[in-house]
Amino acid sequence: MAVQHVLAVVPVKDIDASAAWYAAFIGRQADNNPMPVLVEWQVTDFGWVQVTVDEERAGSGMLNFAVDDLESHIRELADRGIEAGDIVEANKGVRLSTTTDPDGNAITLIGGFRVEY
Repeated sequence: MAVQHVLAVVPVKDIDASAAWYAAFIGRQADNNPMPVLVEWQVTDFGWVQVTVDEERAGSGMLNFAVDDLESHIRELADRGIEAGDIVEANKGVRLSTTTDPDGNAITLIGGFRVEY
């Protein structure tokens, strides 16, 4: 068995409000809207973010994005009306900045990510 794609699923209450928020966060409209309760963005060649209605789980999700330039991404988010949290020094050069979507799901930008430490 070979994995062809990885899909991160974020549970939300209001698909329309969340689709607008994630469009601002990612910087473009969704790539796909396969059903009324699901929108999705392809964020890497084989990685997707799916935002779907799941009222019981909404607000309990965690999603991490490893980015090439943390400060630049934070500025871009601010330009799109999304405030990222303070940058926190984690470990071994890794730096984090977290925001939340309208339901309270934690979305963290990671600077300095690498496969091996």
